[in-house]
Amino acid sequence: MKVAFIGLGIMGGPMAANLVRAGHDVLGHNRSRPAVDRLVEAGGRAAGSVAEAVRDAEAIITMLPADPQVTEVAYGDDGILAHAPQGALLIDMSTVTPATSAKLAADGAERGLRVLDAPVSGGEAGAVEGVLSIMVGGEAAHLDAARPLLDALGTTVVHVGPAGAGQTVKAANQLMVAVHIEALAEAAVFLKASGADLEAALRVLGGGLAGSTVLQRKQGNVLGEQYAPGFRLDLHRKDLGIVMDAARELGLALPAGSLAAQLVASACANGDGGLDHSALLRGVQRLNGAVVSPTEREDVA
Repeated sequence: MKVAFIGLGIMGGPMAANLVRAGHDVLGHNRSRPAVDRLVEAGGRAAGSVAEAVRDAEAIITMLPADPQVTEVAYGDDGILAHAPQGALLIDMSTVTPATSAKLAADGAERGLRVLDAPVSGGEAGAVEGVLSIMVGGEAAHLDAARPLLDALGTTVVHVGPAGAGQTVKAANQLMVAVHIEALAEAAVFLKASGADLEAALRVLGGGLAGSTVLQRKQGNVLGEQYAPGFRLDLHRKDLGIVMDAARELGLALPAGSLAAQLVASACANGDGGLDHSALLRGVQRLNGAVVSPTEREDVA
């Protein structure tokens, strides 16, 4: 298929490259040129504007940071709705509010576009490996048409309901991931302060009921205390805002989610927003005065 891919960042870049490897003709656009150059090196093509990217596309994929960027790319004078051909698929794989996705689907349909919201989970590693989990909202027939693309990007592609439903499921995903990472961070601080072999402990925990994809993907960050962003804390803060706003509208109490949102906000306020969300470990360390081992505690005493 002829694919316009808009947003070639940490996630979008490898996703677009996987579409090239799957045999699709990918024309990419990004605000910064180096990301476009990387796609060209992978076999894709470069577009100088959104309008140029989408003009002849059979499918348009957006992978952008938040609602304002999606709105700008979709509705601007140079945007998708003004320049995409009738009948094209528009697949927004960004994480935005369900209301934004529902509006885009309705407005796109008025212009003859087939719109899906298809946010993803799996982080940078999942994007690189093509094993993302993709939660799709919109008409089932549109998903059938989009499957050749989505199957090149993920191993779990599930239709979860009408327009906006994909974003609702993604919000739940981000809630669970934040709580899991915070639990991993607290466990790591507890284990280290107790004098346990942290690497061995995380290995055995991963084989039991405490095991999770979060533990599998993030234990290297925790062990090395290295936080190159696979998914930035400032983006996770935005996502948890979506969760808490939706919960408020529904009249729901989400105590663990509320605490996770506060801890992520605290990490961002302390300058960690550009780090990977596994840097929640730094917040737990701050709360505990940069944890020391039992032997060091005795030395201090």
